[in-house]
Amino acid sequence: MKVHFIGIGGIGVSALAQYYLSKGNEVSGSDLARSEITDFLKKLKAKIYIGNFGKNIKKDFDLVIYSPAVKKNNPELKRAKSYKIKTLSYPEALGELTKEYFTIAVSGTHGKSTTASMIGLALTKAGLDPTVIVGTKLKEFKQHTHSPEEGSNFKAGLSKTLVIEADEHFASFLNYWPKIIVLTNIERDHLDYYKNLKNILSSFRKYIRRLGKDGFLVVNEDDKNISKIISEFENLGSKITEGELASTNHPSINKFSINESEAKKIKRLLKMPGRHNIYNALAVLAVARILHIPDDITFKSLSEFKGTWRRFEIKKGKASKKSITIVSDYGHHPTEVLATLKAVREKYPKKNIWCIFQPHQRQRTYYLFDDFVKAFRETPVDNIIITDIYDVAGRETKKIKAGVSSKKLVKKINQQNVQYLSIDKTEKYVKENIKSGDILVIMGAGDIYKLVDKF
Repeated sequence: MKVHFIGIGGIGVSALAQYYLSKGNEVSGSDLARSEITDFLKKLKAKIYIGNFGKNIKKDFDLVIYSPAVKKNNPELKRAKSYKIKTLSYPEALGELTKEYFTIAVSGTHGKSTTASMIGLALTKAGLDPTVIVGTKLKEFKQHTHSPEEGSNFKAGLSKTLVIEADEHFASFLNYWPKIIVLTNIERDHLDYYKNLKNILSSFRKYIRRLGKDGFLVVNEDDKNISKIISEFENLGSKITEGELASTNHPSINKFSINESEAKKIKRLLKMPGRHNIYNALAVLAVARILHIPDDITFKSLSEFKGTWRRFEIKKGKASKKSITIVSDYGHHPTEVLATLKAVREKYPKKNIWCIFQPHQRQRTYYLFDDFVKAFRETPVDNIIITDIYDVAGRETKKIKAGVSSKKLVKKINQQNVQYLSIDKTEKYVKENIKSGDILVIMGAGDIYKLVDKF
């Protein structure tokens, strides 16, 4: 089969491209810019085009899969439709796979990638050999000769078990048909699409209704929004039992929460600090128990987990010959920012900590402005630089562009340790002022990760 991907350089789309390659299909794809992901796929024998052009689409293609970011007037998408080639969005294509596998889907505002990765590795250690598709890269997934240093966002398994990260943006997860749903937490995010929390909760309700009576819902009961949804299911008369099937058409609901004794054990096991990672690990433990994986195997897997690409990724660095430690992190929501910086302080209690933060998308910064202000006022960090907002193509409006900026954010935060600097001035300033032994956190979901290489 010949499969073409529009937006093949995306972290999710590229994992799906690897799935089709692993099944022996002929894969091609295009992206607006060359990247380490497109280079990696090229080494795996995918044909890569840089730029979106109608001529990239051939009449003999069997399937064209496109990123949710691709617009209807995209020349490749238009050409594919004119040729009557089957076209599916990335969530639709992944949704088709979920029907073929026993699918474990991890959802929530935060922690999806880390939790899905942890589950994939625990199942692998238990000999269940799952296929895993996640929105990050794992060092443990270096199954290809050409895997990059950070690992891969895909693992091919021989069993009929599939572990995926199920994103709520654009209600993408409504395309999936899992047997186990993990809910890590629910907060206000993607308000350019949802507008308010009420709509977010409504979408999550629709999503979990996809589970039948043979399904399992694994939930963080310490999360108030999840508890709100779950109480509705309980009020419908579903018999809630731990790890057993409900007596009605509702799925079994398996709750996890921080029990201090178990949390202490997990904290000792994990290489990554932070209370949020204890929650992620508890979710993994709940899923493993559903699948009858012995706890000792799960704990061993958790203890060996090296972390994922750009999730509290620690590297050694240099700043004008001064030795520093870099923490590269993908955090871009106020809750993630605060949780990560608290975790950095927990790991380095007596060190001087710097943070360079790049806000991701003007819409998010605009809608969560007050939350960002509160988060940065609470961060236990010595020096914070907030640089320019990373604009996401096609998702910014003129009104919001005029209404929000990093300068305005810094002014409202109004703290001596928080300043605004443009991205081109940030590197020079930090290199001149940081001291040997300091910790440098480079955080954001845009292109800020490129700054890591400068140190």
